Amino acid sequence: MAETKYGKYIVSKMKPNLVNAPWAPNAEDVGDSADRMTRMAWLDNEVIKGAFYVECVWFWPWHGRHNPNAGPRAHKHDYDEVLAFFGTNPNDPWDLGAEAEFWLEDEKHILTKSCLIFVPKGMQHAPLIFTRVDTPVFHFTTGPGGMYFDPSRP
Repeated sequence: MAETKYGKYIVSKMKPNLVNAPWAPNAEDVGDSADRMTRMAWLDNEVIKGAFYVECVWFWPWHGRHNPNAGPRAHKHDYDEVLAFFGTNPNDPWDLGAEAEFWLEDEKHILTKSCLIFVPKGMQHAPLIFTRVDTPVFHFTTGPGGMYFDPSRP
């Protein structure tokens, strides 16, 4: 973005030197899943002072075996969080075009429709396990915490 008075508020690339949270999948678990998703943008208090956390990801179509450890493991935050999953079928935008398992505490939910998920502060959530992706899925997550994960805090 060109240097302008407010151009600094437009984020069009990933945060450099991103530090993954302890519940993020290990590189060896992601393996060939890396070509099944693309992180598009990340916003937090380090990217723009005062901003809250937002992450945007595309999940790409694939068929075959998927490593269940390739997504985030169970965890919780000290802030509320919203996760969104949207299908891309213009004739039926409510169809996720995929199937994913998502856990809220000890309940497994099967996602097949475009949706928003509200996760209250302190609620354990995940893992997120895609069992199939037939058409691209757009995902974002956001929370009023300034950072998704603050590596300076234990």
